[in-house]
Amino acid sequence: MVFLMIDEKAMFCGRQPLILASASPRRRRFLEELGLQFAVESADVNEDFLAGEHPEAFVLRLALDKARVIAKSSPASVVLAADTAVVLGEIILGKPLDPAAAVEMLMQLAGRTHLVWTGYAVVGVKAEIELARAVCTEVQFVDFDRATASAYVATGEPLDKAGSYGIQGRGGCLVAGIVGSWSNVVGLPMAELVTDLRELGVIEPTG
Repeated sequence: MVFLMIDEKAMFCGRQPLILASASPRRRRFLEELGLQFAVESADVNEDFLAGEHPEAFVLRLALDKARVIAKSSPASVVLAADTAVVLGEIILGKPLDPAAAVEMLMQLAGRTHLVWTGYAVVGVKAEIELARAVCTEVQFVDFDRATASAYVATGEPLDKAGSYGIQGRGGCLVAGIVGSWSNVVGLPMAELVTDLRELGVIEPTG
């Protein structure tokens, strides 16, 4: 039984009420493009990195913490939460503190390969659902100079993004290539997520 209203061009419809536990406009857009109806509610959790924690464990922990917090207060809904980390060697690169920090972060990435880990969690109290998965994408940057990094930062685009770039925007010109999921770099690995949501009975195709 479908509980949520859909539009005529939707690919999928919700079989259970869905909450996106993220303020990310990029994640919201992904779900909207599928035709899903959902509420948005940000979760307030501690996002500090634990000493010795592997990036995969880090994004899985945060995604689960966020989903569980919202699911506890909305037990009749299924909650989707996610977290993304940009990793260079052993270093997790978060969001830049200011434009100068963004330029320095980009210069660390220039001409090098880094990893993007996204963890997502699907939790529903009433539905007795709890799933968490992490996906990794390898990203190769072109060897750009400081002037290019400064010009990109001046657009304002990278200031709210982990790793100081958005592959879906102007930052795409810094990317020489990727191995793995493109949408994972943006913030949600859509192929894996849709497969899981269907198997869990959270969504179904409209056809």
